[in-house]
Amino acid sequence: MPTKIILDCDPGHDDAVAMLLAWGSPEIELLGVTTVAGNQTIDKVTRNALSVARVAGITGVPFAQGSSRPLVREIETAGAIHGESGLDGPVLPEPAIRLDPRPAAQFIADTIMAAAPGEITLVPTGGLTNIALAARLEPRIIPRVKEVVLMGGGVHEGNWSAVAEFNIVIDPEAAAIVFGAGWPVTMVGLDVTHQAIATPEVQAAIAGVGTGPAAFVGELMLFFEKAYRDAQGFPHPPVHDPVAVAYVIDPTLMRTVRAPIAIETRGEHTLGMTVTDLRAPAPADCTTKVAFDLDAAGFWALVVDALERIGEPAP
Repeated sequence: MPTKIILDCDPGHDDAVAMLLAWGSPEIELLGVTTVAGNQTIDKVTRNALSVARVAGITGVPFAQGSSRPLVREIETAGAIHGESGLDGPVLPEPAIRLDPRPAAQFIADTIMAAAPGEITLVPTGGLTNIALAARLEPRIIPRVKEVVLMGGGVHEGNWSAVAEFNIVIDPEAAAIVFGAGWPVTMVGLDVTHQAIATPEVQAAIAGVGTGPAAFVGELMLFFEKAYRDAQGFPHPPVHDPVAVAYVIDPTLMRTVRAPIAIETRGEHTLGMTVTDLRAPAPADCTTKVAFDLDAAGFWALVVDALERIGEPAP
C-alpha cells in the first residue's frame, strides 16, 4: 500500500522537485500540500506550490497556506539561492487550484485526526513552524503520526552558518518542539542531501524524459546551478528536499542511525545547530534518527521514474 503523506514545503526549487516526486511515485499517496514561509515569503511560496501543481497536473489534493513567519523570530528568506520569486528560472503557469480555507496547522491536525493511528507520515521540507503549531494546536496527533521525515539539519555540516542548516535555523524554536515531541523523527540532513547533486549526467537524464514537467525541472536546475555556484561554491546544485520524499519511498537508499538530537536555540555562534549525540548506544527511549550515505544513483532513478509517470499533463 502507498504511504500516505502530507508534504509541508516552501517552494523553492528543491521543494518543487519534492512535490513532483511525491505526486509521480506509486509508493506515495499525497494527502495534502501545506506551505510555510522560508525560501521566500508565504504568498510567494504558496503561489509557487500551486503553479507546480499545475505543471504536474496535481488534482484532488488539498493545498493549505501556513505560517507567514517563525514562532518567535523575524522571517529570514533565501533569495540568494531561490531568487526573488522563490522559484526563479522557468515561467510559472497561473495556478488552477483554490486553497483550502483552513490554516496549514489546522489542516494537518484535522487530516491526522480523521485518519487511523499510524497511517500518515509528515514530510516537512521547509522550516518546521507549521508542524510545531499543529502539535501544539492538537497534541493528540503526536501518537497518531506514523513518522516525521524532515529535510533539515546536519550532523557534520551547515549551510546557513558554520553549523546550522537553513530550515532549522530560521525557526529553531519550532524545530525544538518537533524533535522533542516524542513521535518518530528521521532527520534527512545535509549529510545525505549534499550527495544528491544534479550533475550534467543527471540533468541529461531528466531532459531525456522529454515532457513539459521534465523540461520545467531542467529550467529549475539551470537557475539553481548558477545560484549555488555563486552563493556557496558548488559546481552543480545539491537538490535537498526530494531526498526526504525518497526516504519514505525507499528507506534502503540511505543508512540511518538512531541518536538523540537536540536543537540549539540560544547559542551565539551555534543557533539552529542539530546537536546529534552519536555516542552509542542510543537510549532505549530515543525517537530520533539521522540519515547518512545516500545511494545517489538510486535516488535520481526515482526522480526520473516519477517524471516519466507524470507524463504530459493537460494544460
